[in-house]
Amino acid sequence: MPRPRSTQVSIEDTSFYHCCSRTVRRAHLTGVDDFTGKSYEHRRGWIEEQIFNLAEMFAIDVVAYAVMSNHLHLVLHIDIELVNDWTDREVVEHWHQQFKGTEITQKFTKGEIVESFEINALKHSIAQYRSRLSDISWFMRCLNEPIARKANIEDNCTGHFWEGRFKSQALLDEAAVLACMAYVELNPIRAKMAKTPESSDYTSLQLRVKAALKGKQPTKLLSFIGNEQRNQAKGINFSLKDYLELVDGTGRIIRDDKRGAISDNAAKILTRLNISADNWIKITRDFGKIFHGPVGTLQELTSYCEHLEKRRRHFSRCCKYLEAS
Repeated sequence: MPRPRSTQVSIEDTSFYHCCSRTVRRAHLTGVDDFTGKSYEHRRGWIEEQIFNLAEMFAIDVVAYAVMSNHLHLVLHIDIELVNDWTDREVVEHWHQQFKGTEITQKFTKGEIVESFEINALKHSIAQYRSRLSDISWFMRCLNEPIARKANIEDNCTGHFWEGRFKSQALLDEAAVLACMAYVELNPIRAKMAKTPESSDYTSLQLRVKAALKGKQPTKLLSFIGNEQRNQAKGINFSLKDYLELVDGTGRIIRDDKRGAISDNAAKILTRLNISADNWIKITRDFGKIFHGPVGTLQELTSYCEHLEKRRRHFSRCCKYLEAS
């Protein structure tokens, strides 16, 4: 039986999570439907725009994403410190970006007088909004529901557009985060929707490559902060150059029609992660098949299960892929 999201999230162990939503009834999010011949490419713009809007609203960073023909992948980072630092007014203003709130919260943001008998209700709403603004389930709800409504209107039908539950995986260590990022960002290349990272439309990888060519990093994505800045509050503790080189080499290997190899420079990151090149290729190609639950080393998985009071360490056999062979 599926477990509630609240029993799958352990901020003590990790703030990084992989989410995946799939469509139903042969519904296409993007691409061309082989059965009808109808194109749904424009829906990529819907989903990407909504992802960025929600990243501004929530205390959740977008680490990686890929919009496919009938599903989408996201790697998200929960920023608990940020949401706790927001003032009460900032919390309400963020919530009102997507929802109307209550009459009392509307009065509060407008600077109108809140009566004494309304204070408790206001405090309750603010506490509720603060919790939801760092909640992955609410992020995915705010992402999927508007897309489903627009798609149903366009398709002139009713009913579910997405599967009932989105898939969520805890990424318990650096190796799991980078491996999942590479898996997500190489999805279009593996599916032969694109030949190169820079031609992978509506993916975080394309944004990173385009920004890197200008010597920058995308402002809409969680940044790489480099190995030398390990104590920085927020970011991915790797060199962007090394990561892009590693992903490019991996993409060339995954493609059957193009020769490629992991370069010596890119291989250094695998050494640091303690992952063999063979395991890295397998993970980035078959991540979704190998891992069906939390992802990390055996030690990290054990700690995660203990914090969530899980009796069994499910999927522990998969830990071997995140260690040197």
